[in-house]
Amino acid sequence: MHSIPGAEMNDNLIEIRDLRVAFAGQEVVHGLNLDIRRGECLALVGESGSGKSVTAHSILRLLPGKNVSSSGAIRYNGVDLLHASEQQMRGLRGNRIAMIFQEPMTSLNPLHTVEKQVSEVLEIHKGLKGRAARERTLELLELVGIRQPLQRLKAYPHQLSGGQRQRVMIAMALANEPELLIADEPTTALDVTVQQKILELLIELQQRLGMSLLLISHDLNLVRRIAQRVCVMRHGEIVEQADCEALFRAPQHPYSRLLIEAEPSGGPVPSEYDHNLLEVDDLKVWFPLPKALFSRQQDYIKAVDGVSFTLQRGKTLGIVGESGSGKSTLGQAILRLVESEGNIRFGNKQLSLLNQRLMRPLRRQIQVVFQDPFGSLSPRMSVQQIIAEGLLTHGIGTEAEREAAVIRVLEEVGLDPQSRHRYPHEFSGGQRQRISIARALVLEPALILLDEPTSALDRTVQKQVVELLRQLQIRHGLTYLFISHDLAVVHALAHDLMVIKDGKVVEQGSSREIFAAPKHPYTQELLNASGLKPDTKPCGSWLASDGAGSVDIPFADPPLSLASQLPQV
Repeated sequence: MHSIPGAEMNDNLIEIRDLRVAFAGQEVVHGLNLDIRRGECLALVGESGSGKSVTAHSILRLLPGKNVSSSGAIRYNGVDLLHASEQQMRGLRGNRIAMIFQEPMTSLNPLHTVEKQVSEVLEIHKGLKGRAARERTLELLELVGIRQPLQRLKAYPHQLSGGQRQRVMIAMALANEPELLIADEPTTALDVTVQQKILELLIELQQRLGMSLLLISHDLNLVRRIAQRVCVMRHGEIVEQADCEALFRAPQHPYSRLLIEAEPSGGPVPSEYDHNLLEVDDLKVWFPLPKALFSRQQDYIKAVDGVSFTLQRGKTLGIVGESGSGKSTLGQAILRLVESEGNIRFGNKQLSLLNQRLMRPLRRQIQVVFQDPFGSLSPRMSVQQIIAEGLLTHGIGTEAEREAAVIRVLEEVGLDPQSRHRYPHEFSGGQRQRISIARALVLEPALILLDEPTSALDRTVQKQVVELLRQLQIRHGLTYLFISHDLAVVHALAHDLMVIKDGKVVEQGSSREIFAAPKHPYTQELLNASGLKPDTKPCGSWLASDGAGSVDIPFADPPLSLASQLPQV
């Protein structure tokens, strides 16, 4: 155990007393008191804007300097970090207190390679250079599950997937075996199987090093699997704190109960249609690799390799798999945004025979909702302009009619039409995703591709969005292609399920049957890693596979009838 002059030893590694943080005079953390004990995993949970990340950033004094004021005390081994010198803080950051940030793309330097960024931490705090630094970097990359780490050393952040970038961040944080690791939504961008590996890794390191772990998350499934103690935050205050098991068994505060009950539940809505809207046969998307010198053989990355399925009107097909499995590429191929081979039939049109000019009128019938509601909305356009853009592009209606359509669709997705003159940054994440749904819905499409539409949202907001998608599907008879790695959300929406691995379909069929009795080992692995049976597993431990991979999930009551007919395609 490290020590610094003036440090006092007790059971608490971090003691936060009466912490208050204000931005431009507006207080966002109100007199917070919190202890992080040595060797424990403490989870700080709450919705976006509750003050979780502000509290964590205050420990390392990482809040932006301008217009920010902090008061109270944050003691690490008895030393008040709020009043420590900058030299002391530099010695702590990344060394004895490390942090895994939520968004790896903005946290990693886009101009530096993976090797440079990881080895920089080792050089600053341990003096490792050259071969020793490279060996330790390779060891760390292998530890966090990056395949072919030697080939990744010279890669830049933009050349890595979201999950790979997050693993590089975790490798940097663990480089110096810190006493306290602050993990700010560390697995938000990761697949369920990778989440499990990362969490198992964090638990192993915590136990081996006696490391304390502060886990910030809105995912209560994740919290229950790893934490020993939980603090629930709302509006800058801790409203409840208790041992994990006690909190989940009998939450005392109404807000804690709200979070626990926010898991998407129920099953897919019924469909009155019995004919196919989309038929895909032997679809392939192969990307050629550079040929070796003097070689005649052409190798390919087989992103999508012989995928076939049919999707009926009014139903949802869930497409699940890990990052790099080909899910999003499959969606792009169906939208004719990437070149592909095979047959794509939409209604009575053979899409694979149409060029971009002939596809343009059909794009009104096939819309998409993207993963990141902030990145997919233009910051320079008002909500009115964003939603009406599709109508304008397709030459639909007069200006007054377009405005009326925007008002109608905003009401339908649960937003105040008076907000249509505001800009995306003025809305929360859940509201922005509703705007994205409204943008797709205003064109009255037959098919909507939903590409991870809830992964960036709080659980309570996820539940609201899932319920909204259900209502819209009932009201308009919409057909969804739902791409996700969140099996709880997929279960709540999908009639049928297709599991993809390395570009190939390994299992497909009724969602109910696959969730109840998955046949392929990969599907079983995904389900076991998703934590869909939290009640069988105590806090701070992992759900062991029962060998069959079965998951007992209740489905919704029998359905409402569909009120409207789809437009003919």
